[in-house]
Amino acid sequence: MSDHQRDAAALRYGQRTDAAIDAGLRAYMLTIYNYMVLGLAVTGFAALGVYMVAVTGDAASAAKILRNGAEIPARFAGGYLTPLGVALFISPLKWLVMLSPLAMVFALSFGIHRLSPTIGKVLFITFAALMGVSLSTVFLVFTHTSIVRVFFITAAAFGTLSLWGYTTQRDLSGFGSFLIMGLFGVIIASVVNIFLGSQTIQFIISVVGVLVFAGLTAWDTQRLKDEYIEAEPRGGMSGAVAERSAILGALSLYLNFINLFTLLLQLLGQREE
Repeated sequence: MSDHQRDAAALRYGQRTDAAIDAGLRAYMLTIYNYMVLGLAVTGFAALGVYMVAVTGDAASAAKILRNGAEIPARFAGGYLTPLGVALFISPLKWLVMLSPLAMVFALSFGIHRLSPTIGKVLFITFAALMGVSLSTVFLVFTHTSIVRVFFITAAAFGTLSLWGYTTQRDLSGFGSFLIMGLFGVIIASVVNIFLGSQTIQFIISVVGVLVFAGLTAWDTQRLKDEYIEAEPRGGMSGAVAERSAILGALSLYLNFINLFTLLLQLLGQREE
């Protein structure tokens, strides 16, 4: 009997062979990575598109702001802001732009199991677009060359860490609680530093944050792999369950990538003069 026939026979009697599990796992992880890459692409195009309509090189068409009793063009290091740029980056609307992705994360994380896979995909893409709007400010602060360079550094680091998390025989589950504690520490320190504005504290936050999200990338990858394998004795993942789980998995890895990118940009990015 051929390997294919043995796999088919095992599946017919409700038993999965190692080969069948491996094939299903690869397909499942590929779906997660495809969703993650799609989300990153939507974020990148949204960020660049918002930046292009939010800035201008023409002072005459720039938005005017009141300073010292006089109206002057709204400037930033590389040019001028349009009225949309002022609304998104200076006005109180900026808080909505910053916080709306967070609201979407909670909606996806806690509501995905009550939603159809199609709605889940739409929410994930919407979240990625909102994140792109929020991240469009990096084009105002850092040179475009350094943004591209840090993106490729992040992609290489993320790919290496995720591959290690997938292939390592070492159990990383014990690191999860420490990594989550480190994540909350980074978030709290970042909020505090909004009011302090300390460059030294920001540097420490960036270094610690890179280490935390590097660890989370490997840990999440192994966790997603283990969740699929552990589901096999209960009938495995298929259909809507697999799709919803893949969307949540893509969200986890996407957030790790985005946070690695922004923290590395703080450390390695070249700021606009």
